[in-house]
Amino acid sequence: MRPFDYSAATSSADAARMVAADPNARFIAGGTTLVDLMKLEVETPDRLVDLNMLAEREPALAQISELPDGGVRIGALVRNSDTAWNSTVKTRFPVLSEALLAGASGQIRNMATVGGNLLQRTRCWYFRDTAMPCNKRDPGSGCSAIAGHNRMHAVLGTSNQCIATSPGDMPVAMAALGAVVRVRGARGERTIPITDFHVTPGTHPERETVLRHGELITAVDIPALAYGQRSHYRKVRDRASYAFALASAAVALDVQGGTVRNARIALGGIATKPWRSMDAEHHLVGKHPTADVFRAAADIALAGAVPRGENAFKIELAKRTLVRALTTVAEMA
Repeated sequence: MRPFDYSAATSSADAARMVAADPNARFIAGGTTLVDLMKLEVETPDRLVDLNMLAEREPALAQISELPDGGVRIGALVRNSDTAWNSTVKTRFPVLSEALLAGASGQIRNMATVGGNLLQRTRCWYFRDTAMPCNKRDPGSGCSAIAGHNRMHAVLGTSNQCIATSPGDMPVAMAALGAVVRVRGARGERTIPITDFHVTPGTHPERETVLRHGELITAVDIPALAYGQRSHYRKVRDRASYAFALASAAVALDVQGGTVRNARIALGGIATKPWRSMDAEHHLVGKHPTADVFRAAADIALAGAVPRGENAFKIELAKRTLVRALTTVAEMA
């Protein structure tokens, strides 16, 4: 790990100002991803701006509160464990609680923050190995994964520049729920729908979100969803404990009178960003929730998938994972 300067922010505005003033400064809260990447010298910030003191100075950053419409606002400094076990989240949005509990070990959940989880970087081994070419780490150097060992890599949202998989579980559930990310920066505050927050690599794989340098995530709003209680997160991985998804699905269904009135579908483990499939959602509306209907929706969700050698199995796995998740929700009382 390279030497760096350290500052503790006294306000969110102060934190945004300090990072914006230094092109190679980074925010740090839980540090569960950033510190790992600093040890590998994948990330080499000159300065870290610590946000943890803000939990006392600006309590809303570390709190979960109910919104007037029945949704919830989750402060960016709320730990993943606290979000997962929050009674309102568990009751109204079980898909989010399940995704967080599937996402990491208890120790990591106790440190990791909601804001940091949204910014979690890929687990691509070529990205994490500075001896290997990687367009995400070093633009223009090439993508080693395309012709390399790519079993864990993405089949949706890829380009000829990058096929690295977005690793998170929580953001997939938030995509299904239509979350909105609140940020603060030098230009003031703005809100970003989570489906627009992360970006696919295209010709600029080094860009992973629409955040400007120095913008700070302050909260995530989960809007009210009348059928949010009928939601579920299904994750398939190589082992049952602390492993990244080979494929995952976050779903919610509104079924009335034996007919699907509304649906939410997002996929993880198979794309370069949390992947919401509105086409698959629209296919379900007005139909009976049967296995054949769910399978057709899964085919639609994976229609644009591009396999790269070792990861071709992910297409069928993702379809089956989605069908299983939808079946589970359809069977809820």
